[in-house]
Amino acid sequence: MEIRRAEERDMPAIMELLAQVNLVHHKGRPDLFNIGTKYTTEELRDLIHNDQKPIFVFDDEGTVRGYAFCVFQQHVNDNILTDIKTLYIDDLCVDENCRGKHVGRRLYDHVLQFAKEQGCYNVTLNVWSCNESAMGFYEACGLKPQKVGMEIIL
Repeated sequence: MEIRRAEERDMPAIMELLAQVNLVHHKGRPDLFNIGTKYTTEELRDLIHNDQKPIFVFDDEGTVRGYAFCVFQQHVNDNILTDIKTLYIDDLCVDENCRGKHVGRRLYDHVLQFAKEQGCYNVTLNVWSCNESAMGFYEACGLKPQKVGMEIIL
C-alpha cells in the first residue's frame, strides 16, 4: 500500500470514486447535485498533470482505494488577506467498500505532510452539512470550522 501522485492509468478508478462521492452529495442535496461526476475524463487528465492541483491516490497493490484532490491557493498583494500559502483539499474520497479501514486518515496525513514540505501555512477544505460522516471524520482529524456557508431556500 502506498500513497502517490495520480497517474493516467488511475483514471477509471478515480472516475468511479468521483461517482461514489457525488452520489453521497446527491442523496443529501438532490436539489443541488445531479447524478454524475465532478470532472470529465478530459478534465481529470489535465488535472493529473497540473502541479498546482496535485491529486494523490491510495494504491493498494494496483487498486486505487481513495484519492485526495488538492489545490494550492495564495492571495498575493490582496487588500485584506495575508499572503499565506494554503493547500486546499478540494475532494477526498475513500471507496465505499474500504471505509473504516483508515484509508482516509492515511490520505489526509499524507496531504498534511506534503503541505508542510511545500511550505504551506495551513490546509483547508469544505464539507457539506448533509455529509455527516465526512464532518465527523474531519473533526476527528482535528479540523475546526474556519468559516460557515449559510443559505435560505426561496
